[in-house]
Amino acid sequence: MQSTLKLNQIHHVSIICSDIERSKKFYTDILGLHIMQEIYRSDKDSYKLDFSLNGHFILEMFTFPNSPKRTTQPEACGLRHLAFEVSDIELAVSTLKESGVKTEEIKLDEHTGKHYVFFKDPDELPIELYQK
Repeated sequence: MQSTLKLNQIHHVSIICSDIERSKKFYTDILGLHIMQEIYRSDKDSYKLDFSLNGHFILEMFTFPNSPKRTTQPEACGLRHLAFEVSDIELAVSTLKESGVKTEEIKLDEHTGKHYVFFKDPDELPIELYQK
């Protein structure tokens, strides 16, 4: 059965962080995303940031008071990780390490023949870099 929704593409991914300034610095200074909009919603005591990559809105970030920590190990149901495509995975890993970000070892996807690597954001959210 074919869906009649006719989805075009993923519009954005949304995450909740524990420290908006720390996460903002990580996602802009280290990952290179650009802030499109930053607002404070006083009714929710919450910040909201919209990030773009290459001019396209891709990530929405919130902070809420007293949000519970994310379960990462063992892996729990829910969003598993964010993945970004890179042209040079070894250069990307080197850049991350120069910024003080610890990464796993680069691995080979046996099904695609492409290399990938995982690291974590300030709230331990797994992020993957995948070789183009």
